Amino acid sequence: MNNLVLEVADEIAVLKISRPAALNALNSETLDELNEVLTEIEGRDDIKVVILTGGADKKGNEFKSFVAGADIAEMSNFTAAEARAFGMRASVPFFKLMNMRQVTIAAVNGFALGGGCEISMACDIRIASDNATFAQPECGLGIIPGFGGTQRLARLVGMGCAKEMIFTCDNIDANEAYRIGLVNKVVAKEELMPTATAMAKKIISKGSYAVSIAKAAINNGYDMDIKNAVEMEANLFGITCSTHDKAEGMGAFLEKRKADLTDF
Repeated sequence: MNNLVLEVADEIAVLKISRPAALNALNSETLDELNEVLTEIEGRDDIKVVILTGGADKKGNEFKSFVAGADIAEMSNFTAAEARAFGMRASVPFFKLMNMRQVTIAAVNGFALGGGCEISMACDIRIASDNATFAQPECGLGIIPGFGGTQRLARLVGMGCAKEMIFTCDNIDANEAYRIGLVNKVVAKEELMPTATAMAKKIISKGSYAVSIAKAAINNGYDMDIKNAVEMEANLFGITCSTHDKAEGMGAFLEKRKADLTDF
């Protein structure tokens, strides 16, 4: 891979987007590499959580940019058909981040602008360093967000806040992102990866199969009417009650011992 770095240890994958000359902006090659590596991760039982973050800039600053956006140099001469294809190209790995059985955590270390904000929103959980900056600046360039921004942002923070961010193109800092519900936590820069890793380890300590089923239930039920969504949940609840982890987890609880949850 030319633009990604993957490190795996203790059932945690740290996936860095690394295009230092472009502040990790997303071009077609990077999106294709992202799709390829996420496909690999999906099939690996030794990875239960993915932490997505940005690589260092040309000067080695690890907190300059998470992803500074989509690559404007590539987009500048797009036709309407090419722009649509670019948006759909991004949607494939973005939906993998959203729907893969592994939990995905965005560790946002600097600029999360345009496509950077959008890729963070495709992850299950977002943790921001205190110097992180979020924005959807596309309308200032005469376009609209094309990697899911108009849809995921409104679902996360509500229509009012989403419209304000998209219409004004204003940057917001990490604390404002936390206030409106765009991120789950804000931590000091030096605590970003330790916090993401600690959360990953806590998630891994639970029933990984149950977590993956819960993730699917949340994602699939979000746009359903409540009656059908609750019925879907009941069906999935029934499936989890037929597993080794259910027998082990409840047995350990009753026997007052630590459970050994191994399903995935």
